[in-house]
Amino acid sequence: MLRTIGVSPHIADQSVGSVEPEARPRVRAPVMFQGWCSLTFLHWPCDPGLLQTRLPPGLQIDTYEHTGWVGLTPFHLTGLRPPFLPPLPGLSRFPETNLRTYVHGPAGPGIWFFSLDAASAAAVAGARLTYGLPYYRATMRIRRAGARIEYISARTGAETAIRVEIGDPWPQADARTRFLTERYRLYAERRGSLVTAAVEHVPWPLHHASLVGCEETLRRAAGLPGDGPPRLVHYSPGVRTRIGPPRRIARVLHPAPSGAAPAPR
Repeated sequence: MLRTIGVSPHIADQSVGSVEPEARPRVRAPVMFQGWCSLTFLHWPCDPGLLQTRLPPGLQIDTYEHTGWVGLTPFHLTGLRPPFLPPLPGLSRFPETNLRTYVHGPAGPGIWFFSLDAASAAAVAGARLTYGLPYYRATMRIRRAGARIEYISARTGAETAIRVEIGDPWPQADARTRFLTERYRLYAERRGSLVTAAVEHVPWPLHHASLVGCEETLRRAAGLPGDGPPRLVHYSPGVRTRIGPPRRIARVLHPAPSGAAPAPR
């Protein structure tokens, strides 16, 4: 039986010394395999109260030292395929860029996506239908020359042009970086229900990275503050993932607009 979730003002906080990477789940019956390659993590601190207003009931912003975070992650998706089938030519490789924040929910810590841009119409339609994720079709490209990588994306109302210099490997990330990157669950709202899905992969192999240039309007397009360069930049050559099916965990009751009549019982 599904629970019904209403509004909760609670904001979860993780402080230095208590942050441990989430135990990685085992996805024993994956519905999809993907490679997430040539990925850059860009992170901005953000007011957790503001971020909380952007979440559905049942999720709470997860903070580090009382600070919320917004992440932007451009990458190259490769090897997309369902179980027992090979990757399909023309459908299994494309650039993607995600805008996200970090939350606690009924199934544990995870990620809430404000937007996901992908250069694949089929992936956009499929993810919207099955997971309820806010995917958008975009024109995108990724170019790498030596240690420098560039991500370009454009769709109606939002563009990105990000250039990063990749540095040395970082074998032991600090607690804050683990808090931001070691996430193995997504949340989404689909047809009036909160859903979750587990994602299995090894911990991200991280590199130091420096920002060469960052022009983006994704944050403003999502109704978030859009000023200033990212506070943190990291790069990863990538991981291979096993993605579990979406699981409904609760009905979502949004608050009625001010002045609206109460719903009948």
